[in-house]
Amino acid sequence: MHLWQLNKWRKFYSGVECRQGLRLRFGKGVDPELRLAILKFANWVRREFDFPIRVVAYIRSTEYIKAKDGDLVSGTFWGPYDRTEEPCIRVAAGDFYKLTKKWGKDKAIAATLRTLAHELSHYYQWLNDLKLTPIGEERQATSYANAIVYEYEEEINSEWT
Repeated sequence: MHLWQLNKWRKFYSGVECRQGLRLRFGKGVDPELRLAILKFANWVRREFDFPIRVVAYIRSTEYIKAKDGDLVSGTFWGPYDRTEEPCIRVAAGDFYKLTKKWGKDKAIAATLRTLAHELSHYYQWLNDLKLTPIGEERQATSYANAIVYEYEEEINSEWT
C-alpha cells in the first residue's frame, strides 16, 4: 500500500483531540514564484492525502538548513516522541536562483517540491510508526518524493491539455 495512504496511525490517534492538516510558513526572502508553486502543490497534497496530526512546513530563504547532527541539508523532519505533539518540517529554498540558472525554472521548482515531498514522506513514516533502517527510511522517502512530484506534475500538465 502507498506510504502516504497507510492508516496505521489510527491506533495512535483514535479518541485523541489534535489539530490536523498541513500548514506552510514562509520566511522572508523566499522567491514569490517559488512560494506560489509550493502553495499550489500543498493545496493538491491536502486534497489527495490525509494529515491526521498537523505538520508545519517552514520554508526558509537559506541555501541550507543545519540538521541536528550538524550537516547542512536541503530539508529536515522532526517527529516528536510524544505522538500528540506536532511534528515539523524545514525546507531550504534559498538556492532557487542558483538552480534556475543551472536547470531552468521548472526543474528548480520541482527540486524544491521534491525536498518538501521527501520530508512529508518522513512525516508519514513517523505517523505510521514504520520501523526501517536509516538507509531504508531515506530510500523510501526519496522514492515516494519522486513519485508524488511526478504524479502532481502529471495532473497539472493534464489540466493544460
